[in-house]
Amino acid sequence: MTLTDTKPLILVDGSSYLYRAFHALPSLSNTKGDPTGAVYGVTNMLRRLLTDYEPEYVAVIFDAKGKTFRDDMYPQYKANRPPMPEELAQQIQPIHAVVDALGIPVLEVAGVEADDVIGTLVKQAIRIAMPVVISTSDKDMTQLVSAQVTVANTMDGSELDPAGVEGKFGVPPARIVDYLALIGDTVDNVPGVPKVGPKTAVRWLKEYGSLDDVMDRSDEIKGKVGENLRSSLGHLPLSRELVTIKCDVDLDVGVSDLRRREADLTALRKLYSELEFKTWLRELSSGDVEVSSSAARPELRYETILDEKRLAHWLERLRNAELFAFDTETTSLDYMEAELVGVSFSVEPGEAAYVPVGHDYAEAPQQLSRDHVLQLLSPMLEDHQVLKLGQNLKYDMSVLARYGIRMAGIRFDTMLESYVLDSTATRHDMDSLALKYLKHETIHFEDVAGKGAKQLTFNEIPLEQAGPYAAEDADVTLRLHHVLWPRVSALETLKDLFDHIEMPLVPVLSKMERNGVLIDAHMLASQSSELAVRMTELEQEAHAVAGQSFNLGSPKQIQAILFDDLKLPVRAKTPKGQPSTSESVLQELALDYPLPKLILEHRAVSKLKSTYTDALPACIHPLSGRVHTSYQQAVASTGRLSSTEPNLQNIPIRTPEGRRVRKAFVSPPGYKLVAADYSQIELRIMAHLSGDNGLRRAFRDGEDVHRATASEVFGVTAATVTDDQRRSAKAINFGLIYGMSAFGLARQLGIERGQAQEYVDLYFARYPQVKAYMDATRSLAREQGYVETVFGRRLYLPEINSRSVHRRQYAERTAINAPMQGTAADIIKRAMLRVDKWLLQSGIDVRMIMQVHDELVFEVSEDVIEHTVQSVRELMVGAAELAVPLVVDVGVGENWDEAH
Repeated sequence: MTLTDTKPLILVDGSSYLYRAFHALPSLSNTKGDPTGAVYGVTNMLRRLLTDYEPEYVAVIFDAKGKTFRDDMYPQYKANRPPMPEELAQQIQPIHAVVDALGIPVLEVAGVEADDVIGTLVKQAIRIAMPVVISTSDKDMTQLVSAQVTVANTMDGSELDPAGVEGKFGVPPARIVDYLALIGDTVDNVPGVPKVGPKTAVRWLKEYGSLDDVMDRSDEIKGKVGENLRSSLGHLPLSRELVTIKCDVDLDVGVSDLRRREADLTALRKLYSELEFKTWLRELSSGDVEVSSSAARPELRYETILDEKRLAHWLERLRNAELFAFDTETTSLDYMEAELVGVSFSVEPGEAAYVPVGHDYAEAPQQLSRDHVLQLLSPMLEDHQVLKLGQNLKYDMSVLARYGIRMAGIRFDTMLESYVLDSTATRHDMDSLALKYLKHETIHFEDVAGKGAKQLTFNEIPLEQAGPYAAEDADVTLRLHHVLWPRVSALETLKDLFDHIEMPLVPVLSKMERNGVLIDAHMLASQSSELAVRMTELEQEAHAVAGQSFNLGSPKQIQAILFDDLKLPVRAKTPKGQPSTSESVLQELALDYPLPKLILEHRAVSKLKSTYTDALPACIHPLSGRVHTSYQQAVASTGRLSSTEPNLQNIPIRTPEGRRVRKAFVSPPGYKLVAADYSQIELRIMAHLSGDNGLRRAFRDGEDVHRATASEVFGVTAATVTDDQRRSAKAINFGLIYGMSAFGLARQLGIERGQAQEYVDLYFARYPQVKAYMDATRSLAREQGYVETVFGRRLYLPEINSRSVHRRQYAERTAINAPMQGTAADIIKRAMLRVDKWLLQSGIDVRMIMQVHDELVFEVSEDVIEHTVQSVRELMVGAAELAVPLVVDVGVGENWDEAH
């Protein structure tokens, strides 16, 4: 996983939050007498934290019950602390429940403290160049602060970077442990030097350097305080160890597992109701944003249609309507398997109807037949002149295609209206949009279907509950459109983006998804077998090196082999004091010893087998014999498409094993795969936007731009550029358009930060207009709060003027990258539309089957390959006019790897 240059990871010291909330608030309780003050305080702090940071990765870490390794080191550790007050202990469970319902991962690890778990996660984040914010009031945490890590102090609201730590405590983060050891901690019963407070500790550390230096020169310190120091020499090393945060805890989770989930609103409503947090309960019911007058909720008139007369009445209304909202209810979210259960529509706000056609629960009333209803509806659904509106209509279009209906006249989609208006303002599902723009909480699917293993499919839901739910979908969609469309159409660039890119793309994506891709399951099975053989070989090699058999999946057995038998050096220890066999430890040992390297390779092969070669065949649809992904238009904030279930945009290509997986994406008999890929498109967009003469010249002359950059930066001729210089130049070229800092570049190239800064400085000296563009973009983003692509797509940056250094820097990096990545997304979408139009008009035997970022993949009949290659290249090159030429690389092969 690579999370470089992302939003910061937010790590919350849950135990610090607990006690701060408990002591800061009065003794609150609900009408049952249950204490609630600490729950309220913790929840309030977390809500504020989520609002301030809007984190993608976050966790709350609590102290686990029981002793820790520090108790073994020093039995008197925390001996002075009284037991947790009963009133607080009663609130632990509801606090955990609220945190979980908010979608935040909760961590507790036995044998260590929350600080140690946080320290370990900080080190993981540092390895992938991910910034971290630790939210706590515990001064011990400041020892973790660095250029990449800050502490957000819950006591005074400050956010401490290295300079802030030194300003607050008088010593830099690297000396905090020494400082804490000297002053001691009465709360945790850590012995310091008697009569030595912060001022004395700071003076000594500034004068002598480190704690070790202070101890070595203790004879130079006069008076009573010197005597106290000398009498403390025996326990100061222990004190230092007690206050040192352990950063190598064996964890079952890593940074990648801490992604924030969507809040469970049902669970929150239940908890807020039980705890009697009435204000927050009302927010869940009404939303917390202003609503325009047009969004005011009308009187509701919903009906469920069971007879021909009422259906005829509604069909007449639909024929005469300028626009109607349409929605389907089905048995599955998988468009390839979903059976139609009913349809709903609305032509006036507050008025909607549901036509059930497939409810088959016991004692379900007689319904109109599915075939009959579709026969009556299909002329309107397929009419380009009868305009429809929906929420995520691509799904409805794909479902109807299973029944032979080619839906046309799709004019608006509220999901895309919201996305084009502001991709970052909210999630773009109906429930979220209704709360934000209508102040209306919709009926949730779980409300009518239940949850978990006993959840009903829609055909099993009684009409008394299904009817209002389905009718509301159509009604809310129509009301959302009345709020969103005036805002989108008020800005011509957004209206053009919606009308000419996003909406026309809906049927193209639906068709691509249903086309699917052909997978050679036998080849993947063969690869799985080969990987299994390789795993066995690695296991045997490992046994031979170890001199005995052992289970490569057992940390305990690996620990015994490496450290007891082979006497390898111990790089880190577990909370129980045992030698660690974590991934990072094995990677370090693998540099010098063969067995850890074999164990790591075994793990990598095992993961490839389980994630790809075993998993992909299970995604083959039993009827089509193909894999069908779903392309998401309203997820990535920059405008890029994403692919889910399965994700076909994330198959590895940088390793031989990953490329072998692509070999299993094959063409059917009589066809070949054609892959067309924009070459260095984001660099070309940078050249266009920045106007830099050097970059533009390189692209116009058809030079190798990385070699040209290396020549400029390193002051050598293009002919003498070494492979290492070109690799560094490539990292610079791509890194800088992603807003990468010298720190990130240094990590990527494996060089010192100072040298990386020299590369960056040289680059900007040679390409001054790139630097000027970046500076101007940051300035403009701070002024107007958003950046735009070449085609007017906006990305709002609410944190661009944040007082938080991490949030502001993240927004600035996004401001630089979004115009490039967003413009590239717009260009390939325009290319897809051009190619699809050509396919429809020509009737050529070609199917567009995949989009992977800057690449389109086609199945092409063997007799039209040359014509297709030429046409696709011309159509893609012509998708945009930039100041430098677009270049499209096109390949042909029996499989995706050959064609790419």
